[in-house]
Amino acid sequence: MKPIIGIRGVIDGRRKGVRESLEEQTLSMMKAAKELIEQNCFYSDGTPVNCILGSTTIGCGAEAYRVEEEFSKQNVCASLSVTPCWCYGLETMDLHPTRIKAIWGFNGTERPGAVYLAAAMAAHAQRGLPAFAIYGRDVCDVGDSGITPDVADKIIRFAQCAVAVGQMRDKAYVGLGSVSMGIAGSVADGAFFQKYLGMRTESVDMTEILRRMELGIYDRDEYAKALEWTRKNCIEGYDKNPDGIAHSRTQKDEEWEFCVKMTLIIRDIILGNPKLADMGWREEANGRNGILGGFQGQRMWTDFRPNGDFSEAILNSSFDWNGVREPLVVATENDCMNGLAMLFLKLLTGTTSVFADVRTYWSPEAVKRVTGFAPKGKAAGGFIHLINSGAAALDGTGAAKDKDGNSVMKRWWDMTQKDVNACLNATRFCPADLYYFRGGGFSSQFNTRGEMPVTLLRLNMIDGLGPVMQIAEGWTVDLPKEVNDTLLNRTDPTWPSTWFAPRTDAGSNAFSDVYSVMANWGANHGAFAYGHVGKELITLSSMLRIPVAMHNVSDGDIFRPHCFSAFGTKDLERADYEACRTYGGIYK
Repeated sequence: MKPIIGIRGVIDGRRKGVRESLEEQTLSMMKAAKELIEQNCFYSDGTPVNCILGSTTIGCGAEAYRVEEEFSKQNVCASLSVTPCWCYGLETMDLHPTRIKAIWGFNGTERPGAVYLAAAMAAHAQRGLPAFAIYGRDVCDVGDSGITPDVADKIIRFAQCAVAVGQMRDKAYVGLGSVSMGIAGSVADGAFFQKYLGMRTESVDMTEILRRMELGIYDRDEYAKALEWTRKNCIEGYDKNPDGIAHSRTQKDEEWEFCVKMTLIIRDIILGNPKLADMGWREEANGRNGILGGFQGQRMWTDFRPNGDFSEAILNSSFDWNGVREPLVVATENDCMNGLAMLFLKLLTGTTSVFADVRTYWSPEAVKRVTGFAPKGKAAGGFIHLINSGAAALDGTGAAKDKDGNSVMKRWWDMTQKDVNACLNATRFCPADLYYFRGGGFSSQFNTRGEMPVTLLRLNMIDGLGPVMQIAEGWTVDLPKEVNDTLLNRTDPTWPSTWFAPRTDAGSNAFSDVYSVMANWGANHGAFAYGHVGKELITLSSMLRIPVAMHNVSDGDIFRPHCFSAFGTKDLERADYEACRTYGGIYK
């Protein structure tokens, strides 16, 4: 059952005229909020978020219990309480310990909605139940819906972030293999996943892929379809390996077959496949209840088998041989922390997310020295090279276009066949660098085109502190071809490449310039998705009780639980840390 937003109408319990005069307005607010959410929020499968209305408005504890009974049967992950008036806070509040909560108090002059909202926030803070306060800036007339643009923004943000939290709960991170090349992000901390996300971790040895290949535990018909589609649509690129080392045509053809088969098997391990049950493999058909996964690859696998680059690139993209479909997050090098960053972005935006090394800072001076080109526009202050060692979602090409011809990364359900073809045509699958990947395989190579707004994200684990988030809004940079090629050839021209210029106008030390962003980044990896969604990520982080270590979002766009202000209003970053430390993970 999908997570649902429950809408509670809270009302003055006094009868004989008071409550009766408020019922219609309260119900109107409930219905307006439901309509707003269902028209603007979505699940990861692209369908609208479902809301349910409490069967009664709530004026006392007995009615609060009645609505709670209804919500407990409907997988309600978050509640939005709405009211135009004074109510009895302790009697009407939502006491569920893990449910995300918000209260929308109507800003009107006839009844003290603001007074109730303040009293209710005090009650939630006193009981240790963080809740979001929604109150419009402008006074509305009693006959208005009260959903002014600022109220709508907060309701939508609350609902989309809360549903993201709900969709992760009771799912799993499925790690294929173990720690890759000593990368700390490959260590899946089961306690963290459980306490902060309500998830479990599943570990599957990479030999399971070989077992399924040898025993034929995959859909043969789909494999034939996938191989034909790959041969037709996935263009083989430049082979950088010298003669005498490069693989023969026969070897490469065998590697293509292996990589396509492996892609199906990785998907089936994470998600399951009912077709396998029809073939007699009932246990394997279940999958691992995964919402994301990771593949160790280097080096125990890639030293003797084709790498996972093709599998990761296609699974993370918004399409494959079956057409347009929801991306499956698969983290390179089993970096579960970066995989979670990718998942957060996907759940909030509906687009795929791109895994990358945060590899090199290019200052304007260095670019000019190496290429003779002086960066301009968004790139004038320099840029960061985001490049993964062979795998990235094809949506990251920037080949999909909006109606005005601008490069975009679309929500996956908005992708057209024209967009799919453009992404495939902009990508080359280069034979793997055999010094890196002795077992061969194919790396997805592209250069991101267009100046797209994107948000770079990373989740880190700090000893003694716990999880922390880093957010950088900025733009992709489209360099002249000769400049792009000169810079790229210094690294690896067979890998997917994006030049990223973070916004540096926020006035904080970490964003005083591009170099400072690179210097303060907490790991070797990061993930980016389309759009400036830093404010949504900050709201999501506060729901998960994960503090944000650095961001370039303006203070006016920050929306966290009301009680966070009790930890300080002058230094919002410090207050965020103290609040998250105090409350801890939702599921602790």
